[in-house]
Amino acid sequence: MSVTRHVLSDGDVSVAILNIGCTLQDWRVPMGDRRVPVVLGFADPQDYVGSQGYLGAIVGRVANRISGAQFDLNGETFRLPANEPPNHLHGGPEGVHTRIWDMEPDGDTAVRLTLTSPHMDQGYPGRLDVSVTITLSGFDLTYDIRARSDRPSPVNLAQHAYYNLMGSGPVSAHMLSIAADRTTPTDTHLIPTGATTEVTGTDADFRQPRPVGTTPRDLNYVLTGPAPAARLHAPNGLSMTLWSDQPCLQLYTAHALQATAPALAGQTHGPFAGICLEAQQYPNAINTPDFPMTLITPDQPYRQALRLRIAPKGAS
Repeated sequence: MSVTRHVLSDGDVSVAILNIGCTLQDWRVPMGDRRVPVVLGFADPQDYVGSQGYLGAIVGRVANRISGAQFDLNGETFRLPANEPPNHLHGGPEGVHTRIWDMEPDGDTAVRLTLTSPHMDQGYPGRLDVSVTITLSGFDLTYDIRARSDRPSPVNLAQHAYYNLMGSGPVSAHMLSIAADRTTPTDTHLIPTGATTEVTGTDADFRQPRPVGTTPRDLNYVLTGPAPAARLHAPNGLSMTLWSDQPCLQLYTAHALQATAPALAGQTHGPFAGICLEAQQYPNAINTPDFPMTLITPDQPYRQALRLRIAPKGAS
């Protein structure tokens, strides 16, 4: 499997993208006299082959979980691999995060990656053509994610970076805020119950900045509007702002993360070494009548716009 790497650069900021999984391997941001690696990554691109940690990848066709590893659509039942028994997670064991994408650089600051997923790939109906254009502009990194299908099919793609604005160590002291006043509570298998619950008076309330802490979290938030979806501030002065046009955001504190391959220089991978903020559609919507459906058709393609800004305080 031929894994290739392309580096975007603008000033002192650089971003390394891999063709396997459309993966964000490395993001360096200047802070004082160093360039901080602000996402977790493996040092050797080849170590992403066979990895199921989703580090920095685009996940799908359907991110998050599908209950019972199956769904009904237009009178037909589609069965998927149960890679988190009894459920289906992040598109299956051979989801788009495992594939080699076509990668076409566009100068120093942009790259476009494309992938075709054939009909019944991992059990999903329809041929799916996906494109992701990644652009670096100063401290801003944007994702323009699009997909077309030749027949009705569920699609919910998500960018799955693990952020650590200190570059290494635990993220427990990072200050987090999320623009959401409701969550979608889950059962013991992390499948949404179909309800939404207010965060007021609960430990899930991040409407005001507070430390990430060491409580294990893997929970979907229902975003409130067009304002930044989330903000993250680190003790070293670096901050991240996330804007999304998606209705939801999954918070995962990486409490189950394990070191499976040598990390980027200076990093240590393990529980709470990063934080995931995954912009997405409602999880398990295909099996949840009360959630908006994430169904695309030949006449209604998929699109997601994601903008991330990681910068020192006061940077323009």
